[in-house]
Amino acid sequence: MADLELDAAIALTRFGLGAGPGDLTEVRSDPRGWLAAQIRPQGADQPQPNAQTAAQRFEEFRVYRQDQKSARTDSDGKVSDDKDPVKIAQRMLREETGGDFLARAALGASTPAGFRERWTLFWANHFTVSATKLVTATLVGPFEQEAIRPHVFGKFASLLGAAETHPAMLVYLDQTQSIGPNSQAADFLKRPRARGVGSRLPETATRTVGLNENLAREILELHTVGINGGYSQTDVTEFARALTGLSISGFQGETTQAGVSVFRQTAHEPGSRIVRGIKYPPGGKDQAAAVLADLAAAPETARFICGKIAKHFVSDTPPPALVEGLIRTWMDTQGDLGQVAAKLIGSPDAWDPTPAKFKTPYEWMVSSWRAVGASPTTIGQLAPTLTGLGQKPFAPPSPKGWPDDAASWASADGLIKRMSWAETFASSHSHQDPKALAAASLGQRLTPLTAKAIASSESRTEGLTLLLMSPEFLRR
Repeated sequence: MADLELDAAIALTRFGLGAGPGDLTEVRSDPRGWLAAQIRPQGADQPQPNAQTAAQRFEEFRVYRQDQKSARTDSDGKVSDDKDPVKIAQRMLREETGGDFLARAALGASTPAGFRERWTLFWANHFTVSATKLVTATLVGPFEQEAIRPHVFGKFASLLGAAETHPAMLVYLDQTQSIGPNSQAADFLKRPRARGVGSRLPETATRTVGLNENLAREILELHTVGINGGYSQTDVTEFARALTGLSISGFQGETTQAGVSVFRQTAHEPGSRIVRGIKYPPGGKDQAAAVLADLAAAPETARFICGKIAKHFVSDTPPPALVEGLIRTWMDTQGDLGQVAAKLIGSPDAWDPTPAKFKTPYEWMVSSWRAVGASPTTIGQLAPTLTGLGQKPFAPPSPKGWPDDAASWASADGLIKRMSWAETFASSHSHQDPKALAAASLGQRLTPLTAKAIASSESRTEGLTLLLMSPEFLRR
């Protein structure tokens, strides 16, 4: 029974997002079975199933840009609130981006399937889309809901295709700007433009056109084979040529719905391609799809991503046997992510009781809410603290996503800021018994030293603060 008690604590805190009231009692009879039951073909849970789609968000952004160019004024010469670009942008960020993030955090704080949600967050970070621009900020939520969550337990090739061709990724990595230098579209855009009424261009001016390699580079470096995956700059360029034509409706004045992925044959670079030693014949949209399929099946992709999975769930320096086991399962099942997840939770090396991972600010805050049996209700309970702790909502600093190692989050300044939030949070939940919360949230992971410190605290607020800042709670 003692082993099951410890395994239950590991299942909830390492593989899940933390234990809430009653969770340890529910899980301890079969911790591994509890985890395995969360793997399902239909993918992850949706934070808010009735949220706007990416296409709807993009259309709203397009209208915003039109209003921004011709802001209307009222009779006093002032810009009306409903047409003020600054106020519109603030509302979009508050209601849409903030609402999406709050819904995601509330799901994390309340879901009974913590492993399923943690597995999903891993993939959302692997295929990062960052809110560095207003348009991507409004599309991040739909990106996770449409491209990531439905595919997290399916074939990696399906997840890869959905993520790379989603409007959010195409905008974030500037794929909409990429045009084949020898395509029909390039030929048209290179022609001198006649000077028309109101034109700012000289009579012989042409528009700059060409490849944008961002999407191709990040697919290779970050999403599939990895930086050591045996590709060259020539491969990046050739892959970028294969991707030309992939774009979003709404940029070219189409009458069809704006904000959906489209393929424009006229912008595609003609000819065959050679990427990582494999020749791809001319084929338009099929050419890029063939490259993606081969990248998904590459052994280098299995090695790179399985290493990341082991690092995320188990240790910054995971046991080689664990990584190799995940790789074998990946290759044997053609990248079946459900079976890879099952292999992870079934690997003895993943159950070492040593809490080797340090929680990111988001993980720590979500696990705090879970411990007290509550959920955040406003974005103000999340955004200021997460931003101060270096993990601004939906805004990783680069396509690499958020770092996943202790050194990035366990700084002295970060711990001081966590202490400040923990004290405020604890004071809001001072009606709860910190000794009972410690036992319910940590179980067999609670050390005698921490238990004694909490029991000896002068107030419930102090006791709960000590719990949230204890080594056992900060780590998983």
